[in-house]
Amino acid sequence: MASRSTAVDLTAGFYGESLGIRVSRLALRASQAVWPALAVRAAVRLFSTPLPLKWLHRAAWPQDWRIERWPFERAGLTLYASAAAEGAPVALLVHGWGGQARQLLPLAESLAQHGWQPVVLELPAHGRSAGSTSNLPQFARAIEYVAGRLQAQGRSVRLLAGHSLGANAAAYAASRGLALERLALLAPPASPRAYTRYFAHVFGLREATRAGLQERIEQREGVLMHLFEPRAVGPRIAVPTLVVHDRGDRINGFADGQAFAAAIAGARLAATEGLGHRRLLQDPGVIAQVVAFASP
Repeated sequence: MASRSTAVDLTAGFYGESLGIRVSRLALRASQAVWPALAVRAAVRLFSTPLPLKWLHRAAWPQDWRIERWPFERAGLTLYASAAAEGAPVALLVHGWGGQARQLLPLAESLAQHGWQPVVLELPAHGRSAGSTSNLPQFARAIEYVAGRLQAQGRSVRLLAGHSLGANAAAYAASRGLALERLALLAPPASPRAYTRYFAHVFGLREATRAGLQERIEQREGVLMHLFEPRAVGPRIAVPTLVVHDRGDRINGFADGQAFAAAIAGARLAATEGLGHRRLLQDPGVIAQVVAFASP
């Protein structure tokens, strides 16, 4: 995990100082005193809203890719599949919180060149996908749904690769018996619960409000946050696993990757230097490692 001071600073930077955020911060602080239940609901809404807003991430895709939109829960999913690799083994790629599918295009194109059919999943409330809010449990359900639907079409997922919160969701799905041959976790966070504390600090929330936020999400989603942590999911992952993490990652500290690698039997940790949290997705060396791991 990143240090508390670093993580708090980065969380503050993530939300920024726009007029809307400043008003939200003031409203949340004030409502705690006069209407605590409303403060919890408002905090859950803001915590569950990916930023930057998804319309900023609707970049053009190469013409030889097929784009599909699937309804999912009260939102939707967008899938990008390489039409040139039809019939090849499927590699399902998943972005992180506030991310978008195009971040994974360099890895996807390299996998396609090495005999895979990459399918990039854009999660609810991200990119072209419908919805305005999401969360980690929904990420995991979306992965399970897409993998199951692809399997029903005769396109079994053999490799699952996720970045950041998408990696966290991928690990959880794999721990629940998702049929895979290989799992790649790119810069995964070890403690989703910790981010509720960073969020609370940035918005000046009392512990009672923070705890209410966590409890409300857990009750609504039917799963406790600690069940996504390495010590909970790791022992139940039975497929070869590669963890890639940069030593200087200021979003999810290097110790997070170490925790996943230690918790998953036989997992290999590939440490990088100077790539940070997102640049590793475009790094040729990292891409080559993932492709080699996928096709031993």
